[in-house]
Amino acid sequence: MPDFSPNMNRRHFVKRSALATGGLMAASLPLAGAYAGGHDTIRLALIGCGGRGTKAAVQAMATGRDVQLVAMADAYRDRLDESYRNLLLQEDTKDQIAVLEDHKFVGFDAYRDAIALADVVILATPPGFRPLHLEAAVAAGKHVFMEKPVAVDPVGIRRVLAAIRAARAKELSIVVGLQRRYSVMYAQETLPRIREGIIGDIVAAYAYWNIGFIRPPERKPGQSEMDYQMRAWYQFPWLSGDHIEDTHIHNLDIVNWVLDAYPAKARGMGGRSAPYEGHYGLLYDHHFVEYEYPNGVLLSSQCRQTNGCWFRLGESFVGTKGRLNVDLKRLMVTDHQGNKLAGYRDREDRDPQQLEHDILFDAIRKGQPNNAAEFGAYSTLTAIMGRMASYSGQEITWDQALNSDLDLSPTRYAWDADPPVLPGPDGRYPLPIPGMG
Repeated sequence: MPDFSPNMNRRHFVKRSALATGGLMAASLPLAGAYAGGHDTIRLALIGCGGRGTKAAVQAMATGRDVQLVAMADAYRDRLDESYRNLLLQEDTKDQIAVLEDHKFVGFDAYRDAIALADVVILATPPGFRPLHLEAAVAAGKHVFMEKPVAVDPVGIRRVLAAIRAARAKELSIVVGLQRRYSVMYAQETLPRIREGIIGDIVAAYAYWNIGFIRPPERKPGQSEMDYQMRAWYQFPWLSGDHIEDTHIHNLDIVNWVLDAYPAKARGMGGRSAPYEGHYGLLYDHHFVEYEYPNGVLLSSQCRQTNGCWFRLGESFVGTKGRLNVDLKRLMVTDHQGNKLAGYRDREDRDPQQLEHDILFDAIRKGQPNNAAEFGAYSTLTAIMGRMASYSGQEITWDQALNSDLDLSPTRYAWDADPPVLPGPDGRYPLPIPGMG
């Protein structure tokens, strides 16, 4: 059983990290041999046909001519059809698409039919569905690529951890879409330099995902509440986890990786500050969370989605000898006097999102399972922990977050069902109020 504590044994953590990224070298080698399941074609199912899912399907097929897309599933037919059209426009992989009309499945239960037809499943729906879909894929004995984050609440995290353990017992591979772990800049430049001690012992960390406003789709006349929230899924925590989870998780995952630990406590604040036109669902537009790690290191974590404000995506680590900054595709290491010690710029590195799939399909072809997916669950929990702290205004411990009964899912998944939170008479949604329980 995995160690859920934030101060897990360092050797165990590093071993997991090696499993998660060690395929970088292997993925560059020629891939040969029949699929370990006993036939020469690796059958792929796409569940969640938005832009990320469509791209993931292309990347999966790009790993080898033996991969065929045989099934697609989405809650909406128009999204599935758009994805299918876009897939056919990809010159390098379009002849690997073998999706019959009756293998295009639509609705809340569509995932079941698609899973049944495949050897490998891509899970790219809104993350609120991830635990349900992962459980089904593992129960059916399928390998999985699942996008981040892997859940939106602690109940979902525990379901995902159980599914990961079940997959390992079945010798199934699972790769999580936290692509920074697979990038050359992070895996071969940032982490090794820190491990070698270029900045000394880390005393503080900073993480940023500060971007502009992401406008939700307009509500259509007569549209049901469930349909609206599903279409505007990013704006509702039961589907997205809020942007601290859906996007800022990338930064939090890197900090966890570098520090070889998970936070023991989180204290934060957040809210909505900008006067948006129309509606903005249930999201805060800013979060600021102070995470405390078991060794006393503090992470100052900030994410914001507000137009006209300071922009930054990246991480900084301050050590006893200097500072390491990562901004988008640039790494810079300086001493405390500002003298440059090292640098790196990602100009032509292989796409880390492609590397994720290279590693997954290499493992499948060789019959050597790659499943270090717990880090995806733990980093998702890190983000959930921060959201709980900023929504409530309370200090949240790791154990409180992990063992919480918080479950954001609706009572049932159906078009005539009510989502977990409904708008008030004025059409606006009730935001969490810190300090109010």
